[in-house]
Amino acid sequence: MEIADVKLIRCSLVIVPLILAGLPVANAQTSFDLNIGFGTARNSSNGGGIESNFNSLNYLGPCTPISAASTCLPNPSLGGFFMGLGGALIFQKHFGLGAEVNFRPARGDYGPLQYRQTFYDFNAILAPINEKRVQVQLQGGIGGARTSFNLTQNQCVGTAVCTQVNQPIGNANHFQIHVGAGVELYLTDHVFIRPEFDLHFVPGFTDQFGRTTVPQGMVWIGYSLGGRT
Repeated sequence: MEIADVKLIRCSLVIVPLILAGLPVANAQTSFDLNIGFGTARNSSNGGGIESNFNSLNYLGPCTPISAASTCLPNPSLGGFFMGLGGALIFQKHFGLGAEVNFRPARGDYGPLQYRQTFYDFNAILAPINEKRVQVQLQGGIGGARTSFNLTQNQCVGTAVCTQVNQPIGNANHFQIHVGAGVELYLTDHVFIRPEFDLHFVPGFTDQFGRTTVPQGMVWIGYSLGGRT
């Protein structure tokens, strides 16, 4: 995982506790949730390609895939396993603030490159139903989407030794608008599971993938601190 990804995750986990510090946690209707999620996000390919022939003048440049034997490798669709980290502060029982980051822990192939996708957002939360064993959450907010790219190459010293080198070559960053809806089911007074559907609207995302809208499905597991009733 790149250093920038680690910093982003740390930032997302710090901001909510800072919000929490400024509010009366002892209030019986204030709760603070920490959670980890698992799921996926989907988008189609944009139909473009990247030239993989090292001897070509257009090496790593844009191209149009025309056959399976072509050295122009097609750009992929977005998918695979995603993880999430987040937190939420619910106050006055029905309103709250939250932050989360969702990312592919493993790199995927992007033509001759490898990529990792990350979404992060800061949200207002409405909980129209908030009972002892169930809470319905509606989220809306803003954030960013980042696609980081790496190039893996073999570097050899004669025939004595070869080393695989993974070189970061850049990031594509976009603003995003996020909406989500989930149902939080409490297994105990503090432990919950929350299936959630999210939609990311990312202007400019067609530079990397096929659409500006990215649907995402996650299952969050978390722990709630403070009073909920």
